[in-house]
Amino acid sequence: MHRVFQTFIDMLASAKNSADFSKTMAVTAEALELSCFAYLSLPRATQGSPQLISTYPTEWTAHYLANRYQIVDPVIQEALGNTEPFKWGLGSGKTSYSPLQQQLFDEASYFGIRLGFTVPIHDGRGPIAALTFASDRRNIPFENCIDHHSRVLQLMALYFHAHVRRTLESGHKSVVAMLSSRELECLEWASLGKSAWEIGQIIGISRHTVTSYLHSAKEKLGVRTIVQAVTLLATEKSKRQN
Repeated sequence: MHRVFQTFIDMLASAKNSADFSKTMAVTAEALELSCFAYLSLPRATQGSPQLISTYPTEWTAHYLANRYQIVDPVIQEALGNTEPFKWGLGSGKTSYSPLQQQLFDEASYFGIRLGFTVPIHDGRGPIAALTFASDRRNIPFENCIDHHSRVLQLMALYFHAHVRRTLESGHKSVVAMLSSRELECLEWASLGKSAWEIGQIIGISRHTVTSYLHSAKEKLGVRTIVQAVTLLATEKSKRQN
């Protein structure tokens, strides 16, 4: 496992695009006899498209995304409310699904995706991401790897997610471009330690309005707290100065 992990880290460090990241995880999965994998990162905006890097059959992933299955996928639903890795599919115990969810599983099964091990990723910068290793059947190498190395796989998922976000999202809109002038103004005052009431007094609006601007800024940036929003703003300013 040490050799596999070191190779994974080395390949991850040099990855520059989706193809590189896909190869990195594919090589790792093959070395661990984990068959195929899928990394799915949900969009910050409700109507946005998820980011998918995987070795699942392309016909299936295209069908999955076209039908917005991420909205009803039981695996993603569990990942949304769970921070711990979990197994699903054949032998997992749960058999009660809605008709649409059962249809999803039946269609996935046709493409050889019948069971899996999923690592939820909650990083505070977006709704959810998850890394799944899947197989078409129960087999000893797959089960042994998951049972004995689940924490290492979780660590790999976190590393993978962090590198993907830093590398592939670098071209996305900046923090400043995403916010209105008022949202940015309120956030900048908040970064100086000013309360909503104090900000309102400074710029001549009510405390309630300031709170609304700060809440809107958090939603646009995909974070949960003002501290996280301020951190993103400070990070961007630092990058521009370097």
